[in-house]
Amino acid sequence: MGLAGLGLSARAAATVFPGVLRAPAYFTELWIVLGLAAFILLLAAYLVKLVQYPAAVKEEFTNPATLGFCGALPVGMPLVAGGLAPYLPPVADAIWWAGAALLVAFQVWGLCRVLAGGIELARVNAGWMILFIGGIVFPGSGIALGHVEASRFLWGFSTAITPLVMGLVFYRAAIAPPLPEALRPSWFILLVPPSLIYANGVALFSFEFLEILYFSGLVLAVALLVYARNFLRWPFAASWWAFTFPLDALAYAAARYAQSHPSMLWQTVAAAAVAVATLFVVVVLWKTARSAASRAA
Repeated sequence: MGLAGLGLSARAAATVFPGVLRAPAYFTELWIVLGLAAFILLLAAYLVKLVQYPAAVKEEFTNPATLGFCGALPVGMPLVAGGLAPYLPPVADAIWWAGAALLVAFQVWGLCRVLAGGIELARVNAGWMILFIGGIVFPGSGIALGHVEASRFLWGFSTAITPLVMGLVFYRAAIAPPLPEALRPSWFILLVPPSLIYANGVALFSFEFLEILYFSGLVLAVALLVYARNFLRWPFAASWWAFTFPLDALAYAAARYAQSHPSMLWQTVAAAAVAVATLFVVVVLWKTARSAASRAA
């Protein structure tokens, strides 16, 4: 999600800065290729896990602490589809529809799990937004592939449930014990709803009043960056990838806003958002490679 999302955000930024980034180009497509490679590798690895350790997979889908992260697969698929769309439209189309079907199935399962009750507040986390609000990601590539009505459906349900999920997550943040440092990057997932409900909502319905969500996303981003100012001292974990896609989403929203409000101020904000997203993706990718190398050694 973080790799392909950066490529798509850079493509959007290319329309704001045509003399700096050209899409398709060396910068934008690099991240698309890396995202596709990561998607294939992780999907294959998870299928092996499903065959060899089915009990562990079942635990991930029933444990409230990990339930939300199960939505990463279907939410990542429209991002990969968006990257492939200019080159292999039929393949992109198939991946997009498969992701949409999986997400709806996972959302129904997630709702059933929540309605069953018995979930401790401490187990609620920002990862729930990946599963329940993930439909807001689909219109970015869905519109380009011609799936406007399906994109409206996915965006509509996820947008409607956003206040409930975000309210619960904020309540958990305020009331429950603080997250361990290694899991604190997951709070950045809070950036995704205001960014993509705005960017894709305007594209689907021309609801200009959704621009207020972009403004709230900017303020939230500043607060999160201040909160994470010492993040390099936090223990590295897979949760660090939660830095990446949310910042990509904010960069995408910033590029879309700068397109419709072409002033030096908003172009500068868009450039800064893309730069920050790129920085975090590079840092997390480097730390991931270094961690993998140390384990291999």
